[in-house]
Amino acid sequence: MNDAILKTQALRFAYQDEVIPAPIVLDGVDLEIQAGSFVAVLGHNGSGKSTLAKHFNAILLPTGGKVYVDGIDTADEDRLLDIRGTVGMVFQNPDNQIVANVVEEDVAFAPENLGIPPEEIRRRVDDALKAVGMYEYREHAPHLLSGGQKQRVAIAGVIAMRPRCIVLDEPTAMLDPIGRAEVLKTIKQLNRTSGVTVVLITHHMDEAAQADRLVVMAKGKVIADGIPKEVFQRVEELRSVGLTVPETTQLLWELRQAGLDVPLDALSDQECAAALAELLTKDVTPA
Repeated sequence: MNDAILKTQALRFAYQDEVIPAPIVLDGVDLEIQAGSFVAVLGHNGSGKSTLAKHFNAILLPTGGKVYVDGIDTADEDRLLDIRGTVGMVFQNPDNQIVANVVEEDVAFAPENLGIPPEEIRRRVDDALKAVGMYEYREHAPHLLSGGQKQRVAIAGVIAMRPRCIVLDEPTAMLDPIGRAEVLKTIKQLNRTSGVTVVLITHHMDEAAQADRLVVMAKGKVIADGIPKEVFQRVEELRSVGLTVPETTQLLWELRQAGLDVPLDALSDQECAAALAELLTKDVTPA
C-alpha cells in the first residue's frame, strides 16, 4: 500500500462569525488518502465535502484537529508553497481559473509564475494539453470553447504545475452530459496513466461509481467509506441522508424487495444487464 498523501486527524471546521455561534461544518473527520488512488467524496450540498476539499491544499485551515499533505502540517505557513505544489485544485467554474486569451498561454501561466525555465514550460504545456486531449486547441481562444473543453484546459493548467495530487471540487457541476463525460474520462486517464492521486468531490452518483474508493459525507461527518460496489449497497442508509444510488443499484434493490434473488453489487450497466439476464434464465427454466 502506498503512503498516505492526504491525511486528516479529528478535523473540525467552523466558519467564524462574530455575531452568532458558527455551525460546525466538519465534525471530527479522520481520513487517509493513499498516493496514486482515485477517491470520490460524495455528499449533498451542506455535507462538508467542498469544505474538506479546501483543507487539502490549505485554502482553509482547521478549527480543530490536523490536516497533513505528504506529511506536512497545513498549518505550517512556511510550507505553503510545498503544500500547493503537491496538491492542485480544480473548481466548478472553469471561467474562474482561465486567465489568458490563448489556451497554451493559460496553461503556461502558473509555471511561469513559479519561475520555471521557458524550454521546460514549453514541454510541460505540450504534455499537459496532450494529457487532457486539448493539444490541437492550443492556439484557440478559451472563451470560444465548450464548457467541457474549458474545464479540460483548467485541468491542464493544474497538471502543468506537476502536482502529485489533484483535488477537483465538483468540476462537472456546470457541464452538460457530453462535457461531464469528457472531464471524467480525462480524470480517470490521468490517474491510470500518470499515477496522479485524484480526489473527486461530487454529488453525482454515476461519477462516484467510477472511482476506486468512495467516501460519503453527511452533516460534516464521514458516514461510509469503501469501494463503490459495497457502499452503494447501503441503499436505506444513503436514503436516510437524502442521497440516492445509481439507477442500476436502485433497480436491483427494488427487485430484491420483491423477493427476487439478484446481486446488489452489479453497478455498471453491463453488470446489471447480465444479472437481469441470469434472473430471466432462472425464471424460464423448469424446476
